[in-house]
Amino acid sequence: MKKIPFNKPYLTGKETFYIEDAVNTGKISGNGKYTRLCQDFLKERYGFGKVLLTTSCTDALEMAALLIDIQPGDEVIIPSYTFVSTANAFVLRGAKIVFADSREDHPGIDENAIEALITARTKAVVPVHYAGVACDMDKIMSLANKYGLYVVEDAAQAIDGFYTGKDGEKKALGSIGHLAAFSFHETKNIISGEGGMLAINDPSLMDKAEIIWEKGTNRSAFFRGEVGKYNWISMGSSFLPSEIISAFLWAQLENLEDIQIRRHDLWDNYYSDLKQWAKANNIQLPSIPDFATNNAHMFYLICKDLEQRNRILDGLRSNKIMAVFHYLSLHKSPFYKMKHDGRHLKNSDRYTNCVVRLPFFYELENKTVSLITRRLFELIS
Repeated sequence: MKKIPFNKPYLTGKETFYIEDAVNTGKISGNGKYTRLCQDFLKERYGFGKVLLTTSCTDALEMAALLIDIQPGDEVIIPSYTFVSTANAFVLRGAKIVFADSREDHPGIDENAIEALITARTKAVVPVHYAGVACDMDKIMSLANKYGLYVVEDAAQAIDGFYTGKDGEKKALGSIGHLAAFSFHETKNIISGEGGMLAINDPSLMDKAEIIWEKGTNRSAFFRGEVGKYNWISMGSSFLPSEIISAFLWAQLENLEDIQIRRHDLWDNYYSDLKQWAKANNIQLPSIPDFATNNAHMFYLICKDLEQRNRILDGLRSNKIMAVFHYLSLHKSPFYKMKHDGRHLKNSDRYTNCVVRLPFFYELENKTVSLITRRLFELIS
């Protein structure tokens, strides 16, 4: 049997054409034709205040930490069950990370646990839209307004995901908080190999964001003819991607709807095939709250315990099906466990022990999904 990979990057067919075009323009450094095309598309489609492409979601988060002026001793609340970049961006500025538990029904942050973690030193809350499924942004923004906090949406997995608030308005994830970071890593719905973007929705941060993005200078304003020369204005770094990356991304964005249709079809096939089996074996399938949409970023299982999870992973791999576990809770990481306040985060630990991510990518065939589900039936029955 041929190996079924966990992920396979999908190319639409226009990536190399646009990359060649970028090279032929004579400008392959950042902030050129394809950077602007991508930024304009994303801003218009999703209603972001301002969009700046970055070389990764990690860079976008690090920009966010600079933008909101994180200082040593500031506290930032994040879920423990997340990727290390969510924490690193703020640790690099000297922040104390305060870990929140996950929801009982979903690996996203437990919105009801946040308020008890807020102190006089809290500067920001960073909700992570796990699997592209929205956190309850009404609750989070209400707390932010009450306590004067910044909200930085970690939307790494959340492109084309939406949230419907209590007012009935449907909003794109990343358009609600003051800032939002997205990923275009090769495992995401829309890719550029490595890449990301920062969405800036707070008007007071927009000009500063562009300066930080351009190494702390007003270089972008200079190239637009708005200033006679450019100077060092603030701290910053080289966060913008080359035109090569942006050209690749543009080919993906042109095909966003087709990509999403295919991913939704795969997700629905997994769900329909596994629904009864999961219920019979005390396995939880992805949960989508009423206020959220499903952007078909991934398909995962939440096993009843570590033993069952390992049995599934080992059994699938022995059949050359490359399923994987996901995050290890950050509060128990070698780097942070001595700094953590010792609170027991039961749901974070449960997801660490019990989540299985199944193969999921555009070119995965429906018949292969059926093969994977049959193997699961054989392993756990």
